Amino acid sequence: MSKNYETVIGLEVHVELATKTKIFCSCSTEFGGKPNTHTCPVCTGMPGSLPVLNKQVVEYAMAVGLATNCSITRYSKFDRKNYFYPDNPQNYQISQLYLPICRNGYVEIDTPAGKKQVRIHEIHMEEDAGKLVHDEWEDVSIVDYNRSGVPLIEIVSEPDMRSADEVIAYLETLRQTIQYLGASDCKLNEGSMRADVNLSVREVGSTKFGTRTEMKNLNSFKAIAHAIEGERERQIELLEMGRKVVQETRRWDDNKESSHAMRSKEDAQDYRYFPEPDLAPIVISEEWINEIRSRQPELRPQKLERYHREYDIPDYDAEIITGTKHMADLFEETTKICGKPKKVSNWLMGETMRLLKENSMEAEEICFAPEHLAALIELVDAGTINGSVAKEVFEEMFKSDIDPEKYVEEKGLKVVNDEGALRETIEKVIAENPQSVEDYHNGKKKAMGFLVGQTMKAMKGKANPVMVNAILQELLA
Repeated sequence: MSKNYETVIGLEVHVELATKTKIFCSCSTEFGGKPNTHTCPVCTGMPGSLPVLNKQVVEYAMAVGLATNCSITRYSKFDRKNYFYPDNPQNYQISQLYLPICRNGYVEIDTPAGKKQVRIHEIHMEEDAGKLVHDEWEDVSIVDYNRSGVPLIEIVSEPDMRSADEVIAYLETLRQTIQYLGASDCKLNEGSMRADVNLSVREVGSTKFGTRTEMKNLNSFKAIAHAIEGERERQIELLEMGRKVVQETRRWDDNKESSHAMRSKEDAQDYRYFPEPDLAPIVISEEWINEIRSRQPELRPQKLERYHREYDIPDYDAEIITGTKHMADLFEETTKICGKPKKVSNWLMGETMRLLKENSMEAEEICFAPEHLAALIELVDAGTINGSVAKEVFEEMFKSDIDPEKYVEEKGLKVVNDEGALRETIEKVIAENPQSVEDYHNGKKKAMGFLVGQTMKAMKGKANPVMVNAILQELLA
């Protein structure tokens, strides 16, 4: 009889910070760019070059630490982590082992069993490595140092997660928090948020940890969930066969949906860490911590609480809208202009979500201004345009942020309230559809809908529907 197993998961999450320049030099951190154009002697590890710490990196690290309930280390230092690999130009990485900037925090996640705290062991600052590009055709590897020296924080959790769902909930919470802080865009597809999964299995009820493996190369939530399920099954299979799990680093291949061993897992002593001689320790005062604390924005949990108090919108709408800072800002700014939260929410939850999905876009890519959404809502409420025209105008606004008032004027989309013109059109529709008129008189209510539709079609969707119904009923009576 096979045993019951529990999965034990801890994460190492690397986040590229949103500074304009690198951690130890003034080169640009912009994503893209021709290979090796965002480089200088410092970030390419030239002999004699010296690092200078970017203050903004420390402030972002502190902001993330405070938002994840960590204590800030008042006396923090950098260390050299020695390893030899072509994408690491100095043959060492400047990181923090002994005195990381943040320690002992937690993130609260929602699980089917209720709220759960995932503890954070530490957050440390470090520099990113360059990027190796493997050319299979030429059978060579070429290196791009644009990413070398881009500032990172590494958020190391305790092994508190027990399923792929809990891992995704933790990552989602981290991503939202960091995006709200403006500390990173956390785009997994651009590598500005990367997660390594440490996973082991043990018999249910056991308090002793199993042997863990580390999974790398995970650049989407889907890949992370698949890798967790795949590695769990692999380890259980080994144990059931009476074999041992080897502590090693494994690489996940999303196309093959399987992993393979890369190297045996290193320990800290393998890296020969020692204090970084070229950088002074960072001394953090109470005043500096208070200054960062005072600049912290309203984060998602507080925003949700306030939405329940201030706005008359469903809980589900509030959950979706606060899911990204950009959507929440758009909602709040539009509501401030027009004072109609329910209508703003309807446009965001309906047409906006539909167009994002159709165009495979993220909420951060919404380009229309809150002023324009507020103006569109006012046009509908004033009866200047009807619902179907509003949707047409909104599609244009979503694409290129047009001014809806000007667009309606230029395209002649205003509702026709001219009774004479409407009556003339309706008389024509009645004359052309004798069968529908007869059906209406025989009590078939659908016939009225058909005649309204024909009138709207004839008026190119611009007729006032209330007036159309009233005139139709009068003429048919």
